[in-house]
Amino acid sequence: MPTTETIRKRFNRTSLFYDCMDWVIKDEIRQKVILQAYGKVLEVGVGTGQNLKFYPPTCEVTGIDFSPGMLKKARERAKALTNVTLSEMDVQSLAFPDNSFDTIVATCVFCSVPDPIKGFRELHRVCKPDGQLVFLEHIRSDKKFLGVLMDAFNPVVVRLIGSNINRRTLENIREAGLELKQVDTVGMEILKLIIAKPNKQ
Repeated sequence: MPTTETIRKRFNRTSLFYDCMDWVIKDEIRQKVILQAYGKVLEVGVGTGQNLKFYPPTCEVTGIDFSPGMLKKARERAKALTNVTLSEMDVQSLAFPDNSFDTIVATCVFCSVPDPIKGFRELHRVCKPDGQLVFLEHIRSDKKFLGVLMDAFNPVVVRLIGSNINRRTLENIREAGLELKQVDTVGMEILKLIIAKPNKQ
C-alpha cells in the first residue's frame, strides 16, 4: 500500500492540473453535498477549494488537506471568504478535540487515504454526537464485469495519481463505527452521496 508521503507527493504534482481532472464533478452535485452542511464544518481533503464558494455564511468552515500544493490553490479561492480557515493536516491523524464539528464533509477523498478506516474513525471521533458526516465518493461497482475491470486498472491509477478506483467505501464506513443513514446514486452508478451519523454510546 502506498504510504501517506508517497500519496502526498503525487497530489502535490497533480495539483498543477487537478481542476482539469475534477471537471466531472458538476457544480450542481457539489451544491447538493454542501446543502447538507450546517454549523461548525470540517471539510476533509479540501483540495483546490472548489466547494468553498457554496457554503452559506452561517457555516464556520475549517478545510484541511495533506497536500501543500492543493492548499496553495485553495487559499487563493478562499481569499474573499471570511468564514473559511484552511490548514495542512492528515485525516488519519487530526489535531482537533473530540466532538468538535456539527458537519463533516468530504468529496472524492477516501479513494486516496492510505488507511481509509483509520481516517473514518478520526472523523467519527471529532464529529459531535448529534452531528452528521456527508461524503461524495466514487466506489467499486457492484456490477461484476465493471468491478473486475476496476480491480485490474487500480494499480495503474494509484501509481499515476494516487487514487484508488475500487474502494469498498460503504463497508469501510461501517467498519469505522459510523451509521449509514442515506446512500444516493449521483450522476453515475459508482458516484454516491452518503450521509452517516456517529454511533457514540
